[in-house]
Amino acid sequence: MSPMSGKTALVTGASSGIGQAIAKRFADDGARVYITGRRQEELEAAAKEIGPNAVPVPSDVSRAADLDRVMDVIRGDGRRLDTVVANAGLGDGSLLSQVTEEQFDYVFGVNTKGSLLTVQKSLPLLSETASVILLASSTIHQGADRMGVYAASKAAVRSLGRTWAAELAPRGVRVNVITPGPIATPAIARLADRLGHSTEDFHGALASTLPLRRMGRPEEVAALAAFLAGPESSFITGAEHFVDGGQIQV
Repeated sequence: MSPMSGKTALVTGASSGIGQAIAKRFADDGARVYITGRRQEELEAAAKEIGPNAVPVPSDVSRAADLDRVMDVIRGDGRRLDTVVANAGLGDGSLLSQVTEEQFDYVFGVNTKGSLLTVQKSLPLLSETASVILLASSTIHQGADRMGVYAASKAAVRSLGRTWAAELAPRGVRVNVITPGPIATPAIARLADRLGHSTEDFHGALASTLPLRRMGRPEEVAALAAFLAGPESSFITGAEHFVDGGQIQV
């Protein structure tokens, strides 16, 4: 039997990159996976790539009404949620002197409020022993140039993970945080472009700072998510798990 056979998962921000890789791993492991993203065409293409176990529900995690609709779809299918992955996120790439109020609100709206709304709206559907997984970033542990607003929004997610782990423990629900380092995703490519670098050069510069001397792959983050979603991690909650090539701990 597949590891997640008969289980139901929700993965936000699954149109590409880490979210898509996590959703595909869950689907390959037998789960029914509801995936979200703001751009319908890209989301449907991702669902096709993931396979028949993927259900695309276009939505913006910064909007409570959109997440209510996502939960209505899941509820309407007669399902509860065994795993929730709050992955949807975006960066700013701006210096302190360049950050605008609108930019701050946008980044925190998706990364922090979006994570809060995703988990909050999922609460009535969470099964016993459900696993909630939040995505942070290694930038929360460094003073990375141009990453101030992004890092702060992800640091808040890490903090929320601790609180929610305590609050949901009486229900048997576990909450853990995955902190990726430099992962080769379309988002990193877009950041490289905004900063005036080629993707190859940007990857090389990032990899040169890591003990393992290479970029990570989305599938490597997905492997950890699969572990945290399963019973073998049943005594792990409130923790931060690094997938960063040794960037922070070494």
